Amino acid sequence: MEIPWNEIALETAREVEKEVMPLFGTPRAGETIGENVSGDVTKYVDRVAEDVVLARLQPLGVNIVSEEIGFIDNGSDYTVIVDPIDGSYNFAAGIPIFAFSFAVFRKNRPVYGAIYEFVTRTFYEALPGGGAYMNGRPVRVRKPERGKEALSFYTRGRCLGLIRRVKRVRVLGAIAVELTYLAKGALDGVLDIRNYVRTTDIAAGVLIAREAGAIVADERGKELELRLDATTKTNVIAVNDRYLLDIILEELENEP
Repeated sequence: MEIPWNEIALETAREVEKEVMPLFGTPRAGETIGENVSGDVTKYVDRVAEDVVLARLQPLGVNIVSEEIGFIDNGSDYTVIVDPIDGSYNFAAGIPIFAFSFAVFRKNRPVYGAIYEFVTRTFYEALPGGGAYMNGRPVRVRKPERGKEALSFYTRGRCLGLIRRVKRVRVLGAIAVELTYLAKGALDGVLDIRNYVRTTDIAAGVLIAREAGAIVADERGKELELRLDATTKTNVIAVNDRYLLDIILEELENEP
């Protein structure tokens, strides 16, 4: 029997929401309680959210890749890649930009992606080969307007010439959310070239952005491949057209 992934994603997101939202913006939410498998800080709210997710997914017998605990191999053909709260710094700081990220693969083939934005209660979905949706309505990247590009740009001093070639640069602190904003036409591009993001951060967002018509590449301009683990760090460039991708790659190539 086929698993109803859309129902599971939304139900799990709402269970996480119920448990964590009373912690929003509180000192308790941001308390450091350990490290995750990548060596990054685990906040109290991260652990609370992940416990909810694991309790919901473990009975399904699927493999699970989660930001805090890593890879759980249950010998299944299905692997669920989940970040219970992407943007947990924002959450702890009281900044209302964070989301639940959920992607499903059968072996290495994407099956489904979903992102739930807690504050707005907006539910984004990707059906590989079937489009991207926001609250059940189809979404597409917006038509490019030269000279008016707005990017979300994460950098550690790289590619700074790009700032002079676009109109707006923003950093919202939750790349899953930013990829959905690209998908629905609120941004023209999202790039993180710090060699920092992991599949748990971007899997669902990449699926949604691609289904909405975005190009998603690595820093060489090749189609980004998602690895089904919680530790591999990578760069990501997601844009609404080839012209913008070429500008970014040109600046990367010419940087000092």
